[in-house]
Formats: sequence, C-alpha cells, structure tokens
Amino acid sequence: MTQTPSQYSGGLGVHSLDHFCLSVPDLPVAGAFYGAFGLELHADGAKLSLFTAFSAHRWGVLTEGPRKQLQYISFGAFAEDFPRLRDRIEQKGILRLDSPPGFDSDGLWFRDVDGTLMEVRVAEKSSPDRKAPFENSSVPAGERGAPYRSTAPRIQPRRLSHVLVFTVDVGKTIAFYQEVLGLRLSDRSGDGIAFMHGIHGSDHHMIAFAKSSAPGLHHCSWDVGSVNEIGLGAMQMAASGFASGWGMGRHVLGSNYFHYVRDPWGSYSEYSADIDYIPADVDWQSSDHPPEDAMHLWGPEMPADFVINYEAI
Repeated sequence: MTQTPSQYSGGLGVHSLDHFCLSVPDLPVAGAFYGAFGLELHADGAKLSLFTAFSAHRWGVLTEGPRKQLQYISFGAFAEDFPRLRDRIEQKGILRLDSPPGFDSDGLWFRDVDGTLMEVRVAEKSSPDRKAPFENSSVPAGERGAPYRSTAPRIQPRRLSHVLVFTVDVGKTIAFYQEVLGLRLSDRSGDGIAFMHGIHGSDHHMIAFAKSSAPGLHHCSWDVGSVNEIGLGAMQMAASGFASGWGMGRHVLGSNYFHYVRDPWGSYSEYSADIDYIPADVDWQSSDHPPEDAMHLWGPEMPADFVINYEAI
C-alpha cells in the first residue's frame, strides 16, 4: 500500500533516510567488508548497491574513486509533499542541481551548508513505523541458553538505521535540516554533536552530525535484533579480518547497544540494537547534554582515532 502524509502527523518534511552514496578507492575491498558485515551486494555497472536480506530497499551505493568520500545523501518524501518541498527549497534560494553523472533520478538535488550533495526523492517510507523488535530473552533453569559456536547463525542486519556525518558548524546544520527537510532535533551536546529524527515517525535519529573541519561520513548504522547479534556480528567481522573498532557498549543519546567496525579507509559500520523510537504523535523534548552524557553509558573507552575525519586529511 502506498503511504500518504494523512497516515502520519507532523507537518511538512521528509519521512526517511533513503540511502547514502560513498566512494572508495578499492571497490572489491569495500564489497568484501560490507559482505562480511552481513549485507547483500548487487552489482550495478560500475557501482555496488547495498541491500539487507530482509528488504528489497536499496540502503547504500558504493562507487570507486581516488579516495574515500561521501558522495551524497538521499531522503525519501511522500508524493503529496514533494511539490511543497520543492517550493520550499526554491523559496529559500537554494540552487537546484542536476543529478550526478551516472545516477538517473527525477529527485531534487542541492547542497547543504557544508556543500554535501543531497537528494530529496519520492519514495516509499523506509524508516520504521514502530520501535523495532528487540530480543532479550532467557531460558528456564535446566536448559542451555547459548547456541554452539560452530552452529551460530550468520548475522544479517535488518535495515539501515542512520548515518553520522561530519559538519563544520553543528548549529547551522541543525537549522538547515530543520528548515529545509523538516527534521527535528532529538538531542545535542553543545556544538560537538547533534541527532535528528523524522516528523513522520522514526528512530531517535535518522541522521546525526559531529563537528569537524570538513564534511564527510563517520559511520553508517545497521539495525539488528539483540545484544547477542551485535556480539556475533563483531566476531563475524573479526573472523573476516576486520577486528578494529569500538564496542560493545551502550549509547546514552539514542540508548542503542552498539559495536562499531572500522573499514579500511577510516569510516565505521555499526551494529545497533534497541535504539529509542519517536512516534509521529510524540513531541520529543530535546536537550543539550554535557559531553560525558553524549556518547556511551558503558563499554570500553572510545579509541583515540574514533573521531578523526579521514575525508578532511
């Protein structure tokens, strides 16, 4: 069934983070990384598209280039909202652009305050309409709870949850995404980091922003169903030669359990479970939090290089 704005509350705004596009210097190596992570890879000419085993939605696109670089971010909108979003962009004097070479699209293309290329397109709502199921079960006394390691399942994420990108000015970026895309601030920590959600119901954040000297992709986050799946995913990646990262832990803002795995070029993919959900009819009270409450509630200390923006080097 085609969803319409009348099914949701919240006014005018995009409903989903549709997908992201990242260029990397070695496409086969990137394919090996994301394949080991548990994603499905579909070759599309000179590009690789990222899917999950549980959805026909394309969550990411990988292209080959001289260095790792965020190429664009695409957001989905309802067909009925599309003309009004187009009018809003034009009224604000934002320069409309053609789609990038090799990408056929009838969406709206423009750049944000950092120059990051963006698309708004008509698409089915891919952000969840309810909090994702989370398993935290035990077994009765007298039964064994854990599977044998030799028979442990291969971890396959269910969907893309969010991306975190770098920005030169967190405050200006919040304002842009509020005024142009209709996103709402969930939480922030001063001028260091901010989290934004969709007005038609979404996770605590579909996109987050961290301060840096230049734009770039820090991580893409993928939803799984339990803490056990996060741990198995980390083992799965380590067995494939991708052991560097951060976790396991639990975030404060968003509340999700996490484990990050570093790719060969300094970005991360996150296994995430049980993130907070903000329904369309809930007026989430955002707050400005001190740095000690901005990252993790528990877990190992954050690696010193975790916040480096390798696209700025």
